[in-house]
Amino acid sequence: MLPPHLQSLLAACRHELGPFGIHGRVVAATTSTNDDALAWAADGAPEGAWIVAASQTAGRGRRGRAWASPPGAGLYASIVFRPASAAAADDPAMALLTVMAGVATVEAIADASGVRAVLKWPNDVVIESSGGRARKLAGILAEGAMTGARLAAVVVGIGVNIRPTAYPPDVAARAVSVEEVAGRGVDVDGVLVALLAALRARREALRSPGGSAALLDAWRGWSPSAVGARIRWDQQGRVCEGITAGVDDTGALRVRTPAGETRLVAGEVVWA
Repeated sequence: MLPPHLQSLLAACRHELGPFGIHGRVVAATTSTNDDALAWAADGAPEGAWIVAASQTAGRGRRGRAWASPPGAGLYASIVFRPASAAAADDPAMALLTVMAGVATVEAIADASGVRAVLKWPNDVVIESSGGRARKLAGILAEGAMTGARLAAVVVGIGVNIRPTAYPPDVAARAVSVEEVAGRGVDVDGVLVALLAALRARREALRSPGGSAALLDAWRGWSPSAVGARIRWDQQGRVCEGITAGVDDTGALRVRTPAGETRLVAGEVVWA
């Protein structure tokens, strides 16, 4: 049973939410909402099903990093997506799910709180200060669920720092909350419903003709650092440097280097 306040918000937005407003679970605590959603997907959870926890004891981000999930301090949600057909290759939108989730997350935060965050490739949601220092507001992790050799589902985990809290020292220096930036209280359920609505709208658009191009244009609009920023990255043990030159139609980061332009499709970058 969902909390009454959340039920009321979902009912008020049912037409905007579609399938993302039907199947939801809320738990007080769990190890990882992604693990729970992957298990639910294996049991047949449909696209749009979601799990939210008030805290996680083993939340994780990209590249195996821990995601601090103190009780009541953030939105910790995982959402199930399904390929349009048994052959995932027939649903090219699946390849852009993390791009879509990034755009939907910044749109939802802006809609629910007025806070305008930005995206940093590959998909960090950050607040940038006038001095160029970025502090992380939200993170996104997509994980696939396989049935044999077939991609059966993708679970997208989204963690948003909503309220100020006592993070571990290494996290505190890099994190910021929506309420700190907004300067006021923010309803976690309101952020969740805004996120589900944005995901539904972006998912529907992504499946339509020209949807991929429109999504990538939106991502570029939320990511000023994707063009003209100096970065460093490791390539097989060698430190490389270059200037960002936008993202291509697959979401890969284009980088100008002294040796010519290259594409980064994954990995870590250091922003100068």
